[in-house]
Amino acid sequence: MGQRQALDIATALCKEFEGFSSKPYICPAGYPTIGYGTVYKPDGNKVTMRDATISREVALGWLISELESNYMAGVLKASPSLIKEPVALGVMTDFAYNLGVGRYRASTLRKRVDVQDWNGAATELHKWVYGGGKKLPGLVRRRQAEVDLLAGL
Repeated sequence: MGQRQALDIATALCKEFEGFSSKPYICPAGYPTIGYGTVYKPDGNKVTMRDATISREVALGWLISELESNYMAGVLKASPSLIKEPVALGVMTDFAYNLGVGRYRASTLRKRVDVQDWNGAATELHKWVYGGGKKLPGLVRRRQAEVDLLAGL
């Protein structure tokens, strides 16, 4: 039940903040992307600008596959105690999907999570709102949504 709840939370956050595109586009980080922020398809191939359009159903399947096999797995490897905290696991999985497991693993955020300092984790999340040196409103909203979920812990 815990990992399913975490996956549902991460999926909802990603769908809301990544948005959906049936056609490939170049994301703000400069990568060909499709669906709900997919850069690598489930078969391991990178998305290209020549890829065919996809449906919302296909995009959702790809998102869930990525979240479960790559991002949630990476977060749990870095912070195994999150297996007992499905809400926090879902939030950190969304964070990792947005910014990468490597950034999560190396962050002060992870250190706060590992000692279950949820207030400290919220403070750290609010620091991850910049892209290209600019404060991005979409990242501010995403981090606030993550913080709001942690507030109940």
